[in-house]
Amino acid sequence: MSSINTNTAALTALQSLNATQKALETTQSRISTGFRVSTASDNAAYWSIATTMRSDNKANSVLQDALGLGAGKVDTAYTAMNSAIDVVDQIKQKVLLAKTSSSDDRKKIQSEISALQSQLKDNIGGASYAGSNLLKTDSSSATDTKLTVMTSYNRDSTGKVSTGTIDVKYTDTRLIDAKAGGSAGLLDTSFATTGATKMSILNVNVGSGGITTSTAFDNMLTGIETALKGMATGAASLGAAKARIDLQKDFISKLSDSIDRGVGQLVDADMNKESTRLQALQVQQQLGVQALSIANGSTQSILSLFRG
Repeated sequence: MSSINTNTAALTALQSLNATQKALETTQSRISTGFRVSTASDNAAYWSIATTMRSDNKANSVLQDALGLGAGKVDTAYTAMNSAIDVVDQIKQKVLLAKTSSSDDRKKIQSEISALQSQLKDNIGGASYAGSNLLKTDSSSATDTKLTVMTSYNRDSTGKVSTGTIDVKYTDTRLIDAKAGGSAGLLDTSFATTGATKMSILNVNVGSGGITTSTAFDNMLTGIETALKGMATGAASLGAAKARIDLQKDFISKLSDSIDRGVGQLVDADMNKESTRLQALQVQQQLGVQALSIANGSTQSILSLFRG
């Protein structure tokens, strides 16, 4: 039945064209943004999961920065600690040589020791990274007692957040006490040599009048060995922290990549599929326009019946 009031064919063609146009807009949006889920209205569950995972990855980015900063501080301290150990080893050798040397030779040896002591101070003073020097810290501080490097950001099923850290105690790495008049560092801690005479690594003096006996030299060497033992412990602490930081940096990097892939699987558009769908929808749109045109043209045929 033909009717001038209701063009059923045109209405059907229009509905089909509108549906095609809506699908085309969705596909074009996916192609332009690269996402099949870009807003909560696209898929509320996937959008919520992806938003949370992206937030976690932002926290991981902060962790990467914190680990990088911590790695710089620990690497600098570790390098300087090993250099200091080498210098103290040389001082030990000079003291051992001076033990059986003449008084005049001891004065010459002392000039070499003094140069090494200056080298120690320079090395330790220069072991600063981003304002932190783990080898020269203040023993009087009650709050600044360790280097803390944040390593992880954890959230349990209830939403409670906790963070993991790597700590390096200053008591393990302190070679020089930054406190005014302080002597709590491994190199400025005094040890007895003979009688009331006390020295530290930084003021060892084999040319001193009080250091003449074999026992005094043995006591001096014992003090140096004690310092070297403490320095080895400090180097081990820094080395362990360095290894943990490197491992955590690698883990966080892989974790971030994994989260990115997980988010992508939820919300990324398949560009190959979308481009194919776009071409198909464009053809459907053209056919829909043609069908609507044909349906609208049917009313013209009704007019021809009245022309006689």
